[in-house]
Amino acid sequence: MRCAVPVGPIVAICLALIGMSGPVSAEDLNDYPTSARAEYVFGCMKANGETRQAISQCSCSIDVIASIIPYERYVTAETVLSMSQVRSTLGTQFRTSEQATSALNDLRRAQAEAEVRCF
Repeated sequence: MRCAVPVGPIVAICLALIGMSGPVSAEDLNDYPTSARAEYVFGCMKANGETRQAISQCSCSIDVIASIIPYERYVTAETVLSMSQVRSTLGTQFRTSEQATSALNDLRRAQAEAEVRCF
């Protein structure tokens, strides 16, 4: 059975439209679960005071971080932070690995941007 409409031009148009949307950013994905955002805000508030202003600033901070790095990268960096505190060869691997350092640097840059924008 043949299709009455040539498929080639339709596929080309679809690919062109997809290409026009540009690169996907972390903000477009909005892939941070609510629980992760809440956990960040609770920790941030403990460090910055438990005030209404801190809620706003900490909520802003995680929103900025989420707009800069995808959730998967955030989880990697948080894992590196946690595991690098372990006093063993496992902890050493997390402290010295190039991949771990890269993920941690990404998070620190995002946090610095959040600090500028929100605090």
